[in-house]
Formats: sequence, C-alpha cells, structure tokens
Amino acid sequence: MNVTVNGNAVDITLEDEKTVGDVLRGLETAFAQNNATTIGITLNGTNIGADAFDAAAQTPLADDTAIDVTVVSEADVTAAFAAEAKTSRAIAAKLEQIPVQLQSGKDKDANAIISQLADLVDGVCHTASLAALFPPLFEKLTIAGKSVSEFFAEFSDILNDFRQALEDKDNVLIGDLAEYEISPRLTALADAIAS
Repeated sequence: MNVTVNGNAVDITLEDEKTVGDVLRGLETAFAQNNATTIGITLNGTNIGADAFDAAAQTPLADDTAIDVTVVSEADVTAAFAAEAKTSRAIAAKLEQIPVQLQSGKDKDANAIISQLADLVDGVCHTASLAALFPPLFEKLTIAGKSVSEFFAEFSDILNDFRQALEDKDNVLIGDLAEYEISPRLTALADAIAS
C-alpha cells in the first residue's frame, strides 16, 4: 500500500485496518490532532468525491492500493490569509490610482489592477471557504464589524456594480467605485485577515 499526504509519502504500519476507510479514519484522527482536515482523496488515481466516498471506503486494502490525501491545516489557512492581507493592502493603494489612470489614457494599467483585484477576490473567497472548516477560526473572523458572509454579500453587490460599470465603459463610475468603495473594503479585509 502506498499512502501520500499532500504528495509526500507517508510510512504507515497496518494494525487492524482492512479497508481504505479504516486507513482514512486513522489519518483523519491524526490530522485532527494537528488542527488539519482532509479536503481531497484520490484512490488508485481516481478522485473520490463525496458521492463515491462510502463505496471507496469499503474497498479492501491490497499491496498496490494507492491513497493520496490532500490536507489543509489551520496554520495553512492563517498563512494564506496573511499573504492575502499584504496583497489586499497593495491592491487597495493601486485602486485609488484608477481614476487618474483612466483620465490620462492609461487604461492598460487600470485593467492590470482590475485583473489583480479579480485574482485576489477569488483567492480570498477560496481561503475563507477553507477557514470555515475550522469553526473556532472562522467564527471569530469579522471584517469591518461584519461576519465573513455579511461582508462578502455586501462586497459582492459592489463588485457587480463595478463589473457593470466596466461593461458600460463608465470610467467615472469605475473610478469612484474603485477609489471609494472597493479600496476601503480591501483595507478592512486586510486588517481582519492579517491577524
């Protein structure tokens, strides 16, 4: 049997384990003791989704069984948030320059910042979804006095307005939203996730 965790081989000594589920339960217990949890399982090269988990767990162990487990820890989430906080601050500062860039014909520079914003929002949403796997961490996270879901619901509305302004090529609205709505929220986000 070959077991890897996040791509690294793990030396496991079998005791009474007879099925893949037995091995996975033992791994999950060890992960929980280290504030970590499983977010993906591959069995013999096949990704096992939630709907196929029960059948896969009953698979008998064999010498050629290959189990690859993807794990995330609370420390991983905290480190990702810290990195995203730095990026949020940098992009917040850049967003304040968009009105000037649009007025001076530097649309290419403004578009590069907008692309960075889209990547950041995608990354933070992914990290926040992982943080939800650790309730003590997630429940104490507030952004500008709001829960994560409240903050992102409000932010989503603003981002939709921003997207519409981009489609309409309304440079005045793009600049106003970037400078006065999105930038301060990114700063508040950075303050919350940095800690």
